[in-house]
Amino acid sequence: MIIELHPQVRVQRLSIGSEGAPLLVVDQFVADPERLVRKATRLEFAPQGAFFPGIRALAPASYEAFLERLVQPLLGEFFGLRPGRLRFPMCHYSLVTQAPEKLAFLQRIPHIDSASHQGLASVHYLFRGQWGGTAFYRHRATGYEYVDEARQEAYYRQLESESRGPDAPGYGYIGEDTPMFERIGQVKGVFNRLVMYRRNSLHSATIDNHNVPPPDPLTGRLSINTFIDVIP
Repeated sequence: MIIELHPQVRVQRLSIGSEGAPLLVVDQFVADPERLVRKATRLEFAPQGAFFPGIRALAPASYEAFLERLVQPLLGEFFGLRPGRLRFPMCHYSLVTQAPEKLAFLQRIPHIDSASHQGLASVHYLFRGQWGGTAFYRHRATGYEYVDEARQEAYYRQLESESRGPDAPGYGYIGEDTPMFERIGQVKGVFNRLVMYRRNSLHSATIDNHNVPPPDPLTGRLSINTFIDVIP
């Protein structure tokens, strides 16, 4: 499957919060996004992993090569990473489908995908409609906007304490500000938009607890979610 950049691609280089972690937003990303959607309709989606609140299926292998062409020139200048070989531990179509009342504690708060500064994550929105985007947060008790190896022990120790306290979140997807977290940035889910950030930035999908998406690639919250490791 050949994937090409849209001729009218638009790239925004932004930053998150006061700690300034890099945030890339690319609009009109691929030339034929509908083809990626059609591909998804022919796949078998299933639960994968303990924490993703939905179902997934493998994205086309050519998507990784296409994404690498975008990322390589940005590694040093924008993400502050030494150029190197890219590894893709995950590249999946994703559909959020989990009912709010069934979410575990760690699914009801922002999360990181990895503590390493060498990891990036991207979300390519392939849905139309009001299914939400991606938001970024600051943990109030620690002030952390990202959690790296030096911070993770203190962060998770504080989370464990808060999970038993009066500020622990109720059932449901996180919305805007909460007693534990302050929302510091948001990217709306727009068809054929890609958002990319460091995997250790605290983030969450923005899901309406009163309108959870259906498990259908044509009408649900379809995206391609990718993890990228940079190997110096």
